[in-house]
Amino acid sequence: MSEELTPTEPIAATAAGPEESEEPIKQRKNGLYPGVSDELAENMKSGWADTDLRDLEPIPQAAETAARRAALSARFPGERLVIPAGNLKTRSNDTEYPFRASVEYTWLTGNQTEDGVLVMEPVADGHRATIYLLPRSDRENGEFWLSGQGELWVGRRHSLTEAGKLYGIPASDVRELAGALREATGPVRVVRGYDAGIEAALTDKVTAERDEELRVYLSEARLVKDAFEIGELQKAVDSTVRGFEDVVKVLDKAQATSERYIEGTFFLRARVEGNDVGYGSICAAGPHACTLHWVRNDGPVRPGDLLLLDAGVETHTYYTADVTRTLPIDGRYTGIQKKIYDAVYEAQEAGIAAVRPGAKYRDFHDASQRVLAAKLVEWGLVEGPVERVLELGLQRRWTLHGTGHMLGLDVHDCAAARQETYVDGVLEPGMCLTVEPGLYFQADDLTVPEEYRGIGVRIEDDILVTEDGNRNLSAALPRRSDEVEAWMAALKK
Repeated sequence: MSEELTPTEPIAATAAGPEESEEPIKQRKNGLYPGVSDELAENMKSGWADTDLRDLEPIPQAAETAARRAALSARFPGERLVIPAGNLKTRSNDTEYPFRASVEYTWLTGNQTEDGVLVMEPVADGHRATIYLLPRSDRENGEFWLSGQGELWVGRRHSLTEAGKLYGIPASDVRELAGALREATGPVRVVRGYDAGIEAALTDKVTAERDEELRVYLSEARLVKDAFEIGELQKAVDSTVRGFEDVVKVLDKAQATSERYIEGTFFLRARVEGNDVGYGSICAAGPHACTLHWVRNDGPVRPGDLLLLDAGVETHTYYTADVTRTLPIDGRYTGIQKKIYDAVYEAQEAGIAAVRPGAKYRDFHDASQRVLAAKLVEWGLVEGPVERVLELGLQRRWTLHGTGHMLGLDVHDCAAARQETYVDGVLEPGMCLTVEPGLYFQADDLTVPEEYRGIGVRIEDDILVTEDGNRNLSAALPRRSDEVEAWMAALKK
């Protein structure tokens, strides 16, 4: 990674001599060049081709983002609404984590640029939307080649004119926004937690309670997905299916290395076909499958054990899949593995069957848990009857987690929604959720027979609520134990 010239922060001065600069050029403490000569600074200003983009079409979801902004405007008439994308976060010294814009900002604009801010300014008939962004790197002051975030270091930014065409929102220079917000009057709400500078500019104009109402609204508004979102979720799932196939094909290599080989294999698919993984992949072999969020992925992959693979591709528009399969590493389930797997499959079938419009959100969870509780009673692991087990929650020693969650721009989407509209709410067409029961018998659990210990099984699919029931978006991945074995055998030929 090059390190010669880039300063630690973007410059706001010219690249010429100190007498012409508002502030000195910031350089690395141990950079190899002592400065920039007047001649070089002048040379770098000219001789560049025109790279403006003039024939841009709006992004595919421009109509949807406009409709979302219209609904937001109707919900908060007469109030200024400020929704930031967020800023780069330092990973170490002068390197940053890959940037991911806030879901609220992305959902309302389609833009994914760091430092961006959407402002909804109240007007007589609703709101006037403006997207505030950094303009293209300045070639006059040298920012494009001297700043660590300049064009020659991290790539070209869209001009404000280009951004306006792409997103269907007039674009302005974000560097002027904080000052304007400090002078603003009237009621204001901001989505907190993403941009400290913007929040500081509004510190005497907002309240935590009012800002929370905005955050909750933007979470609840995403509960029902529009047609564009459903298409993106299906793309994410389809790529995820191919990622699972990739993993099965290289299980022999994973056995020679570790769970990291599985993680890397799936990540390749995610980066080739999408933006990233939607969350840290869980590549849990053997007893690691009993750790719900095992993301260290540094353990051995052994024949005879199970692999619990919980992973999802995130599309370029940030929508993620979330799928789990528990696979026999050598291609065949043992007797006890199949017994536990088939119980989880039966529970998932009951849960999926309960997903339909008008049903309570909790119904699919209750249906799955009832099946698992009955199995635990049948196996003699807990004393019945089943109603007693469910009332006391005794099955949770081995089921541990809830049976699903909403899915979308976040893997656990809509998390800020009110309880009465989410977990205590009713399913509607367009909602997308996971159904993912599991059984986990810890390696040190002395309350179960030894043959159970160290076995963890979860089966998870992404389910869309439709007008007449549901659609399993991840149905292309086999679930029944015999179908899983046949699928794995076919992939290894």
